[in-house]
Amino acid sequence: MIGFAVLLGAAAPALALPAGYPADYQQVVDGAKKEGKVVIYSTTDTQAAGPLIQGFEAAYPGVKVEYNDMNSTELYNRYISEQAAGGNSGDVIWSSSMDTALKLAADYALAYASPEEKSLPKWSVWKEKAYGTTYEPLVFIYNKRLIAANEVPDSHAALAKLVQSQPDRFKNKVTTYDIEKSALGFMLAVQDMKADPHYYDQLAQTAKGGLSVQSSTGTMLERVSSGENLIGYNILGSYADARIKTDPSMGISYPNDYILVLSRVMFISDEAQNKNAAKLWLDYVLSPQGQDVLANKADITSLRNDIAGDNDLDGMTKKLAGAIKPIPVDDSLLEYLEQNKRLDFIKKFRAAVNK
Repeated sequence: MIGFAVLLGAAAPALALPAGYPADYQQVVDGAKKEGKVVIYSTTDTQAAGPLIQGFEAAYPGVKVEYNDMNSTELYNRYISEQAAGGNSGDVIWSSSMDTALKLAADYALAYASPEEKSLPKWSVWKEKAYGTTYEPLVFIYNKRLIAANEVPDSHAALAKLVQSQPDRFKNKVTTYDIEKSALGFMLAVQDMKADPHYYDQLAQTAKGGLSVQSSTGTMLERVSSGENLIGYNILGSYADARIKTDPSMGISYPNDYILVLSRVMFISDEAQNKNAAKLWLDYVLSPQGQDVLANKADITSLRNDIAGDNDLDGMTKKLAGAIKPIPVDDSLLEYLEQNKRLDFIKKFRAAVNK
């Protein structure tokens, strides 16, 4: 695997340019070292991003990562406010809320052709401004102590049927995102609706006992683990996979009707104070080395298909076969951000949940 090899010299270590990168890329590296840092606004947990930050700073000594972890709605609002005020803001935006990230990119992204673009799926790159970076299935989670093996739902229809059959048992025990407080939750609900012709009927059945809605994956994992909730759906598989390694109470189910696959969207701000460092970070995240760190140290599935192990696009596609449904980084994400369509969807969602 070709990576970002460090060549040791008599003085400070110097980075060899990766194979296939343009010769003038050294100017980006030198410029980044002069800038000295890159400011990231991200929805990826600091703990999960830790190995990636460490790898980047080791590959590029002298370029520090200033990492700001927040939820998807907070990130969107903060960035918009800072752009309006004309003050300093994030150099790079990295969000799991693909639709709001693309909306920001449409208005504020720097056009940048990454040297890694040729190794990425075509559906993951939008106008050389916004880049998908991961390949994460959305899964069901359940409490293994309280849900018997023969009860575990293996499809969205099975989940709806289980809850509808025992509404008292599942009253406020099914957790998912709050679509009005979580931009990610709204986006995933819209994608469910697009993927499932019976979406509203099944949502009504799944919500028979009342949904327990949250703004973060971490809260949902905690509540299912403790037994406060029994089942969660539209859970980021990367976080769930990491959790079950140390949590014997947690189980994962991959629905066999369809599995949405999320790709965290990254772009460089056109107003970035540290543009060279931002380019360096973006390229590192998309590179074989960065993607290997994501897949094998951060437990976040790689978007590439040339990473060691099976936690990459190729491995996940083989594991989940025909059910897998990647959400493309394209203009279709923007459709339900139009105010009238957004409000109409929320209205229909509420009606189904309160049926």
